[in-house]
Amino acid sequence: QVQLVESGGGLVQPGGSLRLSCAASGSILNINVMGWYRQAPGKGRELVATIRTSGVTYYSDSLKGRFTISRDNAKNTVYLQMNSLKPEDTAVYYCHAISGVNDNYWGQGTQVTVSS
Repeated sequence: QVQLVESGGGLVQPGGSLRLSCAASGSILNINVMGWYRQAPGKGRELVATIRTSGVTYYSDSLKGRFTISRDNAKNTVYLQMNSLKPEDTAVYYCHAISGVNDNYWGQGTQVTVSS
């Protein structure tokens, strides 16, 4: 089992920045990829970015250039740096991990609200 705990969400003005963190614990040795998804009110969950243990990253085309995913292996933590935030970035952001062949794990989510 893998446990994921997100932090760093909150209220920010348009154009501002936030950094989300996701700390993984438990059976972390078999984690292949970690990432971030988000779900806006009334919408489905969408992929934001992923990062593999090799360091290879993937971004949603619509977010590339404003969001950056990174990881600190020593801390078993993945980060999402979000810049130039827009009201449409308002959503609950979820940390996700895939372990082994296809064991999926999710964090509890952290709210990001972009509003003046």
